[in-house]
Amino acid sequence: MAFWDNLFPTRTAQFDSGSAASNAIDLTKRRPTVSLTKQGAATGNLRVNLSWRMRTSDIEGRSRQSGRLLRNPAQLFKPEVVQAHTQGMVNVDLDLGCLYELTDGSKGVVQPLGNFFGDLNTAPYVKLSGDDRFGGSSGETVFVNLDHRDEIKRLLFFVYIYDQTPAFDRTHAKVTLYPSNGPRIEIELDERAPQARSCAVFSMENVKGELIVRREVRFVYGFQAELDRLYGWGLQWGRGYKTKA
Repeated sequence: MAFWDNLFPTRTAQFDSGSAASNAIDLTKRRPTVSLTKQGAATGNLRVNLSWRMRTSDIEGRSRQSGRLLRNPAQLFKPEVVQAHTQGMVNVDLDLGCLYELTDGSKGVVQPLGNFFGDLNTAPYVKLSGDDRFGGSSGETVFVNLDHRDEIKRLLFFVYIYDQTPAFDRTHAKVTLYPSNGPRIEIELDERAPQARSCAVFSMENVKGELIVRREVRFVYGFQAELDRLYGWGLQWGRGYKTKA
């Protein structure tokens, strides 16, 4: 590969690829889709992970960091330290959920709210591993059994803020897909939507036997019922609560 090829990648790429070391595909507005089938990743268990951490004001963070770099340029080569939550920061509980529709017409949701944790080996072939209420390093994870891909029509993965102040703009949130084969797929929730309570992150649809993942990153000001309306699921929704931690 020529030196210039590194500076000007070809325009025929179907997605934004991370570095060889990171082994990741970034889904962006410019390149929003990837085929799991063409990646050879349409079998086994697909792991979908939500992770997040709180952040203070971007302006405050940039000014402090710039000052540190001027005083000590060596800091540029040190990894960023993730600080713990403080009383001055907004407490946010992000939840990962999944709307599903199977080829037999059955529909439903997998989410922490209401303890709808799903099942991996029987319908809906989607399973939530647990509920992380504190933004831990492991985050929240949903598994999809792609060995039953022919029984899955479409999935919509979403993130919502449970019973707290809307504060998507106060978090660094990312959803990562870990297929059974090939590179991981990353989607950053990097758009500012300070009043939003929910976000449709990505969809996965079975299109003539091909599993297509599409970046959505669509923030809404309501909850699951509004996402349902926007994507035409047709479920009945009621007020739900979590058990105490």
